[in-house]
Amino acid sequence: MANRKTTCIFCRARLTWLAHLFKACFKQHHRELRAPLSRFIGPDAVVFDVGAHAGQFAKLFAGMAPQGKIFSIEPGAYALSILRPALRINRLSHVTLIETGLSDAPGEATLNVPVKQSGSIGFGLSHIGGAKDGSGLRTVEETIPLSTIDVLAAELKLNRLNFIKADIEGWEMRMLAGGDKTLRTLRPVLFLEVNNDSLSRAGDMAEGLLSYMAERDYRAFLLTENGAFEPVDTADNADLFFVPAEKAAALLHA
Repeated sequence: MANRKTTCIFCRARLTWLAHLFKACFKQHHRELRAPLSRFIGPDAVVFDVGAHAGQFAKLFAGMAPQGKIFSIEPGAYALSILRPALRINRLSHVTLIETGLSDAPGEATLNVPVKQSGSIGFGLSHIGGAKDGSGLRTVEETIPLSTIDVLAAELKLNRLNFIKADIEGWEMRMLAGGDKTLRTLRPVLFLEVNNDSLSRAGDMAEGLLSYMAERDYRAFLLTENGAFEPVDTADNADLFFVPAEKAAALLHA
């Protein structure tokens, strides 16, 4: 009986992986963001997709910037097992996969990967920091390499970085701390998940993240349902755009 149960769990996990792979290869999510993102991502844009997951944003960015360079940054083994073939099957030759996490310093960290009762991997909730993610799911640990935005920008010899998207389950503040020089010199627009519960796992808070960006002369915006950009001063659970002050006025009057 135990062997049969184990076999069933394995089969469900395999079928779930195939479903994830199919969606990554042949579905396109986030289409509704294409128009607002086009304000920041042109045909030759340079983009960091941090926490690339299964590649849905990478595909979106690649379509928007066919002459650009998309850097798909993802450390998780399960996500990479989907992301690698998805990029290959979609023939996204201008998307470069970088298999690392981003933090405030190079090194290593433990990635906590939730596992559902069925045995499938809840890789969208994988996180660095405390093992608990609020879902009640058990987690498995995986050691991942870490780099920083500044190190990658130097290694890639970037003289331009137009856009950074990051959804890394509460490690966003640590990523920003490793990108201080890049934020001050290359001035990319950022699209970040800002969630107090997730940030608290790393000892951070949304208020501190917004203050950090304001100190670097960035303005925070929320995308409204009608596609307008609304300036905000506070937020504890939102996807926010951070726009350099020198570009923010044009955004408000667009």
